[in-house]
Amino acid sequence: MASRVANIAVFVSGNGTNLQALLDAPCLVHGKIALVIADKPSAGALVRAKKAGVSALVIPRNGGNFEKAALKALRTHNIDLVVLAGFLGILSKSFIATCGCPIINIHPSLIPAFCGKGFYGLRVHEAALAAGVKVSGATVHYVSDVVDGGAIISQRAVAVLETDTPQTLQRRIMEEAEWTLLPEAAEKISRELVAGQACDRQACELQEDGQFDAQEES
Repeated sequence: MASRVANIAVFVSGNGTNLQALLDAPCLVHGKIALVIADKPSAGALVRAKKAGVSALVIPRNGGNFEKAALKALRTHNIDLVVLAGFLGILSKSFIATCGCPIINIHPSLIPAFCGKGFYGLRVHEAALAAGVKVSGATVHYVSDVVDGGAIISQRAVAVLETDTPQTLQRRIMEEAEWTLLPEAAEKISRELVAGQACDRQACELQEDGQFDAQEES
């Protein structure tokens, strides 16, 4: 792991297979999973977090306090990047604006296909099979106030087989796309964040030493 790393928070709702992929990823060297936030106490991801020694919180969305409590937790843990990994909630425009760090999401289709409000879990794969597509896949994108509408970071295609069911297609997209695509995107953004923090610190040091203005004048 790099000497300086970005602190990553992972939001989850379910079993946490994408969380596990992040925890196990050898490519994630400029970021570390520092916090897991689940919106359900039954989320299997909480067990994975405990086994990995990662701090975890349960903040139910039905209490009306989720975003306020989540923001407080992000600041307490000095989070630099938020990853939505099987998180079924829709974050408000206000949360996204005040979060203070990038938020990314993994979606099990090739956006703009089979995405948006109501497309999650097996529903995505059911729609893909019903449409008769020959290729599906996964997309990592930035989170915006439009559901699945943020800028695309990366995508990976996966073939759809004639014998596929929603369950088999879901599993293959996880194995062939999601579990590598998400850690790669998290590493890319973490590396950029760490580099940016280093540049900011260097600029401050130059300014304090009186070197910054001299460079500007030359």
